[in-house]
Amino acid sequence: MTELLALFRAFNWQDILDIVVVSVIIYQLLMLIKGTRAVQLIKGLFVLLLISVLSGTLGLTTLTWMLDQVWTMLVVALPIVFQPELRRALEQIGRGKFITMHSKALTTEDYKKLIEELIRCTQVLSQSRIGALIVIEKETGIQEYVETGVKIDGVVSSEFLVNIFIPKSPLHDGAVIIREDRVAAAGCFLPLTQDIELETDLGTRHRAALGISEVSDALVIIVSEETGVISTAKNGKLTRYLEEKSLRDLLKNELLVEKATVYNPFRR
Repeated sequence: MTELLALFRAFNWQDILDIVVVSVIIYQLLMLIKGTRAVQLIKGLFVLLLISVLSGTLGLTTLTWMLDQVWTMLVVALPIVFQPELRRALEQIGRGKFITMHSKALTTEDYKKLIEELIRCTQVLSQSRIGALIVIEKETGIQEYVETGVKIDGVVSSEFLVNIFIPKSPLHDGAVIIREDRVAAAGCFLPLTQDIELETDLGTRHRAALGISEVSDALVIIVSEETGVISTAKNGKLTRYLEEKSLRDLLKNELLVEKATVYNPFRR
């Protein structure tokens, strides 16, 4: 107890200020990469670091040598891999937006309301033969694609989404990206799938939906402008001809079951 008190007495106000400032900086850096694929990359680096420590401790010479070569390559590769996130962080600091707020976790009722709004929206769009592309962000952040569109940050409602996709409206051609229970952006550009075996009758919306599902774990809802058919894309796989009930069951499984029970502090 005496040693502990002596340690506290050794601290002065500069030490306390130093700790607080460093803590705030680390926290804000984590908030800057939140909502991007950098989070998954950092998790991968931690796993690689853990394997490196264990291989050294257990004396696995060959594995340790291989990992040393990997770390050498990563020193060169990391600035390239994290280039979008580094650019985004510097831009936010330059705009004076370094301080960011943490978003709250959604409740089960929030997800139920979100699902029903999406169901109502897709049914109206399908019946009216209005094309739509709705991306629901999950664990893998897709902030770089949010920034290609017009940022909105509006609460999700069926009326709001339908109005966005009305033909000849300014944002109807791009994708809407939903983050938690809000429309993060509209008119977004998505990467197209490189699958050469894709059916030839599928248009740009379906190719873009598959493209974003190949580079993230996002769930994508597509409404065909020609046929009114509702489809979803996930993990590079397309599910077509969804009726209201099947779409509701799928959304419940993807959002209500998975998301409402797991809170990820890095999700934006």
